[in-house]
Amino acid sequence: MSKVIDIDYNVLKEELKKKGYKLTPQRRAIVDTIVDSEGKHLTAEEIYDEVKKNCPEIGLATVYRTILLLEEIGVVSRLHLNDGCSRYELVHSDETHRHHHLVCNICNRVIEVEDDLLEKLEAKIESSYDFKIVDHSVKFYGICSECQKKLDE
Repeated sequence: MSKVIDIDYNVLKEELKKKGYKLTPQRRAIVDTIVDSEGKHLTAEEIYDEVKKNCPEIGLATVYRTILLLEEIGVVSRLHLNDGCSRYELVHSDETHRHHHLVCNICNRVIEVEDDLLEKLEAKIESSYDFKIVDHSVKFYGICSECQKKLDE
């Protein structure tokens, strides 16, 4: 179920330029790492460890600042999985909302749910409360199939 991710660096350059920034080689290396790690939900420290392999001169502070900038311009979103860490994932241009996640309570595996399961509920909330929903984040916690098998043994 892996997607081929192709980020438009010209659009990214323009978004950075609007904020007064440039797409430096370090920023590009960070974006490339996030793209290459699609679906892994890496922390800033994990992104740093990966980027450092190809860009050894980069500092952790640069990674943190770049991630915050990428979040601000909507390239990545922050994800909290109740493990005390902020994790980051790429925002896809074709998504109208963040996708849902299934989190295993035993092995901490994160499974992405491709479908938006809340469209009818959102419509009902918007009409009942005269409230315009612009995004939502849903996480389901449970036990993945692999851990279920181990428990049944």
